[in-house]
Amino acid sequence: MSDSADPTKPDAPETPPPVTARQETVEFEHYFFKKVEDIYFRLDPASKQPLAIVSLGAEEVSLSFAGIQKEFNIPSDSHDGALLALMAKGLNFVKGLRIGDPIPKEILSGDPSWEPKTKHRQIAYNRLAVQILGWLSGDEHIITNPDELVQVAGDSTFRKQVNEAFGEAARSLGLPSKEHVTHLIEDLSHELSYIEALRDEFTTIQRAYDKAKGLRKAYAGERSQLTTVDSLLRLFNSAIEDFGERFETVDAQTGEIMSALKNLDTVKAYLKEHRNELRTRLVVWDDILLKWFEQPMRAGRDMEDLMAETYRFLAPRYMPVDKWVMMTQLQDTVKRAPLKSTDIRKDKEKVKYIGGRMSWS
Repeated sequence: MSDSADPTKPDAPETPPPVTARQETVEFEHYFFKKVEDIYFRLDPASKQPLAIVSLGAEEVSLSFAGIQKEFNIPSDSHDGALLALMAKGLNFVKGLRIGDPIPKEILSGDPSWEPKTKHRQIAYNRLAVQILGWLSGDEHIITNPDELVQVAGDSTFRKQVNEAFGEAARSLGLPSKEHVTHLIEDLSHELSYIEALRDEFTTIQRAYDKAKGLRKAYAGERSQLTTVDSLLRLFNSAIEDFGERFETVDAQTGEIMSALKNLDTVKAYLKEHRNELRTRLVVWDDILLKWFEQPMRAGRDMEDLMAETYRFLAPRYMPVDKWVMMTQLQDTVKRAPLKSTDIRKDKEKVKYIGGRMSWS
């Protein structure tokens, strides 16, 4: 299915006018944005449409960007209209934006709005250095496991071997010295370090999946819940397979190190494109993963609420449309389930359901 036919993807926003200094941060001119308190902006989890969220008493009201522009007559070519268009794109790279926040750099300049850690930079460099050694020995292969790379790079002869390999690579590439190869490797490893940082984030999804497998034991005696667990684990596994394939595709672009160095600009552009795509796919996982790591692995209402929430998160992303399960049925099952003694909590600790959120489109 093409992106244009995918109902979970937003329509492409209109191309905004050139960015001005005032549009680099979320600062509006219209009085509406200044009168409402605690307004923030995010993407709708299901439709991916950009929304403004405002409080109306005890309720949160969701206002679509298009609805705001129509209601308050904000032209697309005005400052606020252009800013909304920028934010619609920028919200793909962050969980949310508030007044005063910077617009993500990915939208303004194409640069990343985040930085990999030192360990990811080292992993990327060591990975490419090992590939140079593999090229020289005729056994080039990719090592992405950080522990394996640490073991290889920790060998007492590693630095000497890499130094010699860089010299051979310089001669093969027609470069004056091995220092030129070092600069090329450093340049490529800088871009690759973002991929390694995102790969590290991906491992948290794998850890959450491994933890979720324990639900089969927790609900071994409850057939109806066990069916829900199995459906959830299948979706989890689909997500992991999808990410795994995406990382394999990216890795293939640097699989032949000499070819990558000869076509450095093309490879760097490819890595940047997929860095941004992986970032947008991973950032939406942050909140749900945090809940999984904080949730004790025992049967009960809290766990069943988390299962339902995770199913709602995964289903529109990883389940074929014709196999979707009506989430109202799952929610009804969870709400009708009798409370166990372990489920009783103080009023102040009860979870507030947001299924009745008002919307304005």
